[in-house]
Amino acid sequence: MPSPAVDDYLKTIYHHTEWQDARITPSQLASVLGLAPSSVTEMVQKLAAQGLVTHRPYGPIALTDDGRRRAAGIIRRHRLIETWLVEEFGYAWDEVHDEAEVLEHAISDRLLEGIDARLGHPRIDPHGDAIPDADGHVHREAFVLLRDAAPGHHGRVLRVSDRDPRLLRAVEDAGLRIGSTIEVIGPEMVRVADAAPVAIPDGAADAIWLSA
Repeated sequence: MPSPAVDDYLKTIYHHTEWQDARITPSQLASVLGLAPSSVTEMVQKLAAQGLVTHRPYGPIALTDDGRRRAAGIIRRHRLIETWLVEEFGYAWDEVHDEAEVLEHAISDRLLEGIDARLGHPRIDPHGDAIPDADGHVHREAFVLLRDAAPGHHGRVLRVSDRDPRLLRAVEDAGLRIGSTIEVIGPEMVRVADAAPVAIPDGAADAIWLSA
């Protein structure tokens, strides 16, 4: 049965391995969700009993095929709504997350598919995150975290983490937008297209992914 609490757990587990391979641990899950470890342990046990995750005591957590499909479904809702708010209502990319958190549990499947069709079936949301299709599949090209990109690397900005709205605004002010082509000058400096080098905002090197 639909449950916002279950959906939040599954989304968080799914998010954790979208842009890196290490599985999430119970302590990391508790930290991201802002919950007591004991509460997380209890819920993870329930999710495992429902066949949505696999987990050994004190070990990392992984989604089952059923869990991944359910997580992809709610993430599809969230990211389509974020895109809709930006494209149709003029929201900025740092304003849409909280609105989408509310709306993703409220709209019908029919309305969601109508939104998808009106937007032309987008493949990424305003932050560059892949929007799963109706079957839960995503397309994602090879990537590298800006922090790990060597000087001289040229790539397009594929994704900016939406975790911190202030950082999103700073990244936008620096001209680092989704699809921008940049050259990595050094650990704290990049060049956007043929413009003069710009400083990377604090924390952005761990929040921006480039094409590999």
